[in-house]
Amino acid sequence: MLVDSHCHLNFPELLDNLPAIKLAMQDNQVGYALCISVTLPDFPQVLALAVNNDNFYASVGVHPDYENIEEPTLEKLLDLANHPKVIAIGETGLDYFRLTGDLEWQRTRFRTHIRAAIACGKPLVIHTRHAAEDTLRIMREENAQIVGGVMHCFTENLEVALQAIELGFYISFSGIVTFKNALAIKEVAKHVPLNRILLETDSPYLAPTPYRGKTNQPSYVKHVAEEVAKLRNISLEELSIASTENFFRLFKHAVAH
Repeated sequence: MLVDSHCHLNFPELLDNLPAIKLAMQDNQVGYALCISVTLPDFPQVLALAVNNDNFYASVGVHPDYENIEEPTLEKLLDLANHPKVIAIGETGLDYFRLTGDLEWQRTRFRTHIRAAIACGKPLVIHTRHAAEDTLRIMREENAQIVGGVMHCFTENLEVALQAIELGFYISFSGIVTFKNALAIKEVAKHVPLNRILLETDSPYLAPTPYRGKTNQPSYVKHVAEEVAKLRNISLEELSIASTENFFRLFKHAVAH
């Protein structure tokens, strides 16, 4: 059995096809999915998916790409995280690729999420793009290792991965690892400890080969798993068992059904 540790099933292109998506998950032995919040206004929809589906979970957080929206306070995050189907804080982090200028607001928002995660005892889902140095620095300064979490859709080098692992974090691979030109990420997938690997789709984005360029969905996490297993020269079954155990070890508030 596999787990999609990061997807956006509340986005219209997926929500409108939910019955077919759930059936495809079943056909591909994808047993669970973590639905990720990116803004506070969309959180009720994310939570509803988790509440109405035994095998879905939710996170609460505000993505670093969203500027000039309702800013999450510590109190607000803790209030929304106080639900049994909310198993993580995020997606949070830093993104210096899409936005430029003074991004201190991003760093402040990131710190708020880390403090909320520590306060409620739930792990972090971290997004970092072109910002690894600052991301790791803030993780250390705010003692993110107290709760740990996952570096989602990992696109950095092995050194960054190992530094995150030292802080108690897991490394999650998306469909990018199946792309022919993603040589650096393939190297990370070969060398990260097996007990620190998670798998994801980040759907509806980043569909793996052979669906590249199309709408992604949780069932396609099987293709990510097949690629990582091939790179590590282990069986799909071994990787599936390990990555699923990793998911439930990290997200200890997730109850398996």
